[in-house]
Amino acid sequence: MKNVQINISIPENWKDELENLARIYSVEEESTLTYLDLMRRAIQEKYELDSDE
Repeated sequence: MKNVQINISIPENWKDELENLARIYSVEEESTLTYLDLMRRAIQEKYELDSDE
């Protein structure tokens, strides 16, 4: 699967909250996650998209 880059704007407080959640998930999953990873997961789950892995 080929990846493409997109640029979006989100409110700063959303980014802050997503970063906090990413820290929590990183500890729980014992791997480094970013707020962008969480956004990708949410989109993938919401629209039932296939995983690229």
